[in-house]
Amino acid sequence: MKSTAGKTPGSTRISTWTVSMSRPLLTLVVAVWLILFANLPFWRTIWSGINGWSNGNPGFIASLPLFALMWTFILLSVLAWGRLTKLVLAIALLVSAAVSYFMSSFGIVIDSDMLTNVLQTDPAEVRELITARMLGWIFVVGVLPALLLTRVRITRRSMGRELAMKLASVVIAAACIGGIAMTEYQSYASLFRNHREIRLMLTPSNLVSAVHSYVRSEFKTPVKLEVVGADAHRIREVGVNRRPRLTVVMVGETARAANFGLDGYKRNTSPELAREGVLNFTEVSSCGTATAVSVPCMFQDVGRDEYKPEYAKNREGLLDVLQRAGVGVLWRDNNSGCKGACDRVPTDDVSHLNLADFCANGECHDDALLSGLQDYINSIKDDTLVVLHMKGSHGPFYSKRYPATYGKFTPVCDSSQLDQCSRQSIVNAYDNSLLYTDHVVAETLRLLKHNQASFDTALIYLSDHGESLGEGGVYLHGLPYAMAPKEQTHIPMVIWLSEGIKDHDGIQGQCMAALENQPWSQDNLFHSVLDLMAVQTSVYRPELDMFHTCKAVNQASVMSVDSAARIN
Repeated sequence: MKSTAGKTPGSTRISTWTVSMSRPLLTLVVAVWLILFANLPFWRTIWSGINGWSNGNPGFIASLPLFALMWTFILLSVLAWGRLTKLVLAIALLVSAAVSYFMSSFGIVIDSDMLTNVLQTDPAEVRELITARMLGWIFVVGVLPALLLTRVRITRRSMGRELAMKLASVVIAAACIGGIAMTEYQSYASLFRNHREIRLMLTPSNLVSAVHSYVRSEFKTPVKLEVVGADAHRIREVGVNRRPRLTVVMVGETARAANFGLDGYKRNTSPELAREGVLNFTEVSSCGTATAVSVPCMFQDVGRDEYKPEYAKNREGLLDVLQRAGVGVLWRDNNSGCKGACDRVPTDDVSHLNLADFCANGECHDDALLSGLQDYINSIKDDTLVVLHMKGSHGPFYSKRYPATYGKFTPVCDSSQLDQCSRQSIVNAYDNSLLYTDHVVAETLRLLKHNQASFDTALIYLSDHGESLGEGGVYLHGLPYAMAPKEQTHIPMVIWLSEGIKDHDGIQGQCMAALENQPWSQDNLFHSVLDLMAVQTSVYRPELDMFHTCKAVNQASVMSVDSAARIN
């Protein structure tokens, strides 16, 4: 350590100090810090996965910190080169501190889907997450050690010797990993096989992997927009003068079936819908566990098994097909956007409107989605689909999602620091948000009923994904689908059909009621809406249409010669 001191006239004595280190040693020190202080969730999961001290294999237990340290050292060595070494290491410290905070506080893991979800979060949601506790955590775990890096003087060596030392240190670290893997192969194989989430928890390795996957997906060679349903057209019936069709699809946010009153929850969180005679489907699964995946996926025709993230921007969806067929389309948004699903159709963002009744502090409650909607309906002359993208129960600040008049369940967690609130207060705030969602959906339904004289109307409400409320120490959503708990994938779905649509299409109410407890998913939305809007296309799959089996036997429409020719 080198210390220097000096005096200037009229000033106090100023002391500075520096520490000399080689780049490999500095990288190793930072790796040790990250392993010790930025990976608490990782070590908790490891300790639980190996059954703690009862594991019976002290060699395996002792090797775990060394394995993680050597892996992190290699990663940092690959990223940090030359004069950028300290800058790269400082960034790694800061970012790792932020990642470790959210992993520790909410029980999340980091993969490309979670990174996408974070990058598409709007500024209002970001502000909700910034707390004194978060800033304190980042300061202690990230900022302080990053500042200490400024006091390190890198030992100067020739480029050749510098490269030789880096290569040698990486080879030694890799040899340690290889030796551990060979001697404890069975123990490690069992650990990673039974706890696949571990690879998504080691920081900053998980973040580097997520960034790599995200960049590879976002910046791959652009592809031409894939057209879907090029032959789409509306069925034109001969000699029938029917009313225009008006269907509203309400995309909820973060509503889970476990807390939905109509699905048997102990609290009546859906009292208004219960009085409206809706069809309630109790076994519905989402396409993903985050908005960035589920919203574009549910509007595609391929289903969850074949959906790819790039489809959100590079492939047409339901709204494109309907618009091509001549159906009017409008997307109204009170969330963070449609994630590609509405890129080529008219949109209306209500999330930043200055509506005194619904908006305050830069955020609008979901009643804002209905503001001016009747005026829009009055202008409709033909078949139309309206999508209302709700703010719903978006966490972690559930108590901000509803007006005070819907605060039925108390006390509530009035904070975004969920791990600092009692579980009951979290559930209370969340249930209040569902109570308000119930009101907004019911209000929309009543609006459609009011317009039945002019339109054949229908409403579909389904959430984009569910939510964890602290079960097993997990909060929010976004876990990889394969490891996500049911609370994040089991969602509510409600459908209401006017008598006009049921009579015209021959949809039998008793048949539909018999399907309420059957398994459904967001895969059914695309094909069911095509049916509701009387749109024919070769990509339509009747087996995924929720209404198909409940139509009167041999119910068919007589088409014009031109329409039949296009199909053939």
